[in-house]
Amino acid sequence: MEGFMQKRCFREPIAEIFDAARYLDAAVTAHINGHPKVAEELFELANDSRVREWLESIWGKSSPYVVVKKKPQIHTLSKEKDRMPNAAQMKEVRDRDGFHCRFCGIPVIRAEVRKHLHKHYPNAVSWGRTNASQHAAFQCMWLQYDHVVPHSAGGTSGTENIVITCAACNYGKWNYTLEELGLVDPRSVTPVQSAWEGLERVFQA
Repeated sequence: MEGFMQKRCFREPIAEIFDAARYLDAAVTAHINGHPKVAEELFELANDSRVREWLESIWGKSSPYVVVKKKPQIHTLSKEKDRMPNAAQMKEVRDRDGFHCRFCGIPVIRAEVRKHLHKHYPNAVSWGRTNASQHAAFQCMWLQYDHVVPHSAGGTSGTENIVITCAACNYGKWNYTLEELGLVDPRSVTPVQSAWEGLERVFQA
């Protein structure tokens, strides 16, 4: 398609996502320091409807930001037994990529961290059966392991083909190739360097 320009991500992150990350970081600090009421208030502040709207604008049906270059081909699924990387490979990818999406760059958090905090703060860190009942920031910043070359297109589950992404970029990308979506290969972009460690320190408390 003429004029189909490559871009780094589907939609630029909004400031409210980074605000939510700061609230979450402060909440975990309060939790570790024995101030659960403060932590709960901060978790609630991070549950921002604008963050959910940004997420749903990308991973929702008929997203205006996910434009496919051509009619998607029906790929034959690979017969590779292990579709997802194992625990050691996941850690290797996290050590390499850090806790930021390799496409849009927003901070990300492992599901294990969110589950741990949900046990302590079931209301403030909500996680129900529907998208609307799940905490907006934890949902948006949910760490995913994405196959750059889709598994359905023959991509392997080796660490050279896996990158860290947020939920929006992973589900927006789905089984399409980078070429079909007009996306830059995230492996060609240096991972974001920051002090953000995905709230992993909560396990050391």
